[in-house]
Amino acid sequence: MARLTDVVFYSLLPAVILIHLLAAPYTKVEESFHIQATHDILTYGIPSPLRLDSAAVASQFRSNYDHFSFPGAVPRTFIGALGLASASWPIVWLHEHVDRQFLARAILGLFNALSLNSYARGLQKAFGSATAYWYLIFQASQFHVAYYASRTLSNMFAFGLTTIALRLLLPCPNASNKSSTSSGNCRYRLSLILFTVTGIIFRSELALLLATNTAYFLLSRRIRIQQDILPAGIIGLLVGLTATVVIDSYFWQEFPLWPEFNAFKFNVVSGQASAWGVDPWYFYFVNALPRLLLNPLSWLVGIPVSLLADATRPTSLSLLVPSLVFVAIYSIQPHKEWRFIIYIIPALTAAAAQGAAYIWIRRRKSTLYRILSLSLVLSTLGSLVVSNLVLLPISSANYPGAQAIQRVHFHGQGTPSHVVLYMGNLACQTGVTRFLQQPQEDTDAATTKWTYDKTENSTLKSTPTFWSNIDYALVEDNELAELRSHSADPESWQVIDTITGFAGFKLIKPSDSEQPQLRTGDHFHSSSIEIDAIKWLAGDKGVECYEKIRDGFARRYLTGGYWVEMSLEPKIRVVKHLASNQS
Repeated sequence: MARLTDVVFYSLLPAVILIHLLAAPYTKVEESFHIQATHDILTYGIPSPLRLDSAAVASQFRSNYDHFSFPGAVPRTFIGALGLASASWPIVWLHEHVDRQFLARAILGLFNALSLNSYARGLQKAFGSATAYWYLIFQASQFHVAYYASRTLSNMFAFGLTTIALRLLLPCPNASNKSSTSSGNCRYRLSLILFTVTGIIFRSELALLLATNTAYFLLSRRIRIQQDILPAGIIGLLVGLTATVVIDSYFWQEFPLWPEFNAFKFNVVSGQASAWGVDPWYFYFVNALPRLLLNPLSWLVGIPVSLLADATRPTSLSLLVPSLVFVAIYSIQPHKEWRFIIYIIPALTAAAAQGAAYIWIRRRKSTLYRILSLSLVLSTLGSLVVSNLVLLPISSANYPGAQAIQRVHFHGQGTPSHVVLYMGNLACQTGVTRFLQQPQEDTDAATTKWTYDKTENSTLKSTPTFWSNIDYALVEDNELAELRSHSADPESWQVIDTITGFAGFKLIKPSDSEQPQLRTGDHFHSSSIEIDAIKWLAGDKGVECYEKIRDGFARRYLTGGYWVEMSLEPKIRVVKHLASNQS
């Protein structure tokens, strides 16, 4: 029975992460470098310096790889993409037509799920099953970790490695035993090595998290400078620097290159990160952390109880102090994003789980514990509902670019010609990747050959000549107006489809008797996310049932005619040039 319970609880995170991936399989511009690099390695391979001279290697990179056309503000490491491509290759070899973008993201998501499960195993060995189970359900009911676990951000490549490093810092059972103490020291050293390597390769801010954990365990006399810190630092530095400099110098054709050091200089030393926004020093504490933990009782009840109870206080301090000091120091940096501190969520969740387990085990001892236990169960279920039935549908509606490129392929399929597709800024930022593009090589005379244009030069786009060579375009309304104004024949551009996206929450009043509809080309679609989600899950009958419950019961008897919906609005127009060779 215990083994079956383990299977159920340890299946939660992989299942939730894959559900989030299925609901939102596309990417945004922040993830573009790693996903494009993964595509290029899988599609074109790696030019071999043993077979080609340096000029030929550079030529192949520049001809095939996206990062030479769109290098970004700073170079990023290829190590994450190389790992995903290597893990994907055997499956691609067995099944050539597999969805490669989905596959690569699933591999990353499952790696992060396994690292979180590994952390839970560490909690189970150290503190018992109740703590591990509460940790798993807390973690599964949080939105951001589950949703972003499969996203190809540098932070999420680092997340799995830092979670494993944090697991190694958990106490070992029977720590009084001499061999256990020696084993514990080895675990601490390996943890410091992992932190160092991950910070050098993926995210420089991990140096602060490494420093706060090192300082805490040094002051608590669990590690020593000469025996633990210095060897771990030297090994981590050598492994991390060698890996990133050798691999990334080759892929970028720039010797020597340490991408994360360049990013650190650009964002922190030069202060360029502030161009993306500045937040007050308390942002992480009052905004980011509550959102990341999501369940308010995990930090209003779980963490305080874990600190108050004598049995859990020492471990909770070792989880909380290094993590929160890291956040406090990092708050000095003006530009703030929740993903910069996501690495501490397993530790904070573990502290909350200790408190929840303490309450749960004592639920039969007093009325207070029973009330708190019931409150924790209900709040966790509420967080799970909000995460999967509100935040997930909203987030999945934020990729109109990916939907637009798929729609234009549908409209243009079967055209035995060469088609040029212009993709505007919003389309490129909200889902367009090389994985979604049609193969560039000629395979069949009757097969449409697609060329993809991402021109950003406004001067070039203001000439009729530029638009005369475009067959389809993915543009916003303001771009469509400019397109027509710069075209030699404005009337030759016809909107054939409209892609919608999340537009916020809308209050429906008693006087609004009918749901508004959005025209998308020749079709009408609902203006709410929930309607589209229900139709995807249960078809038209499901929508009909939902509308009867909403309008025939809920609005009439419960809400006085009011309702709140997650509304949609037009984001991208798919337009066709009738005067082109597609007419």
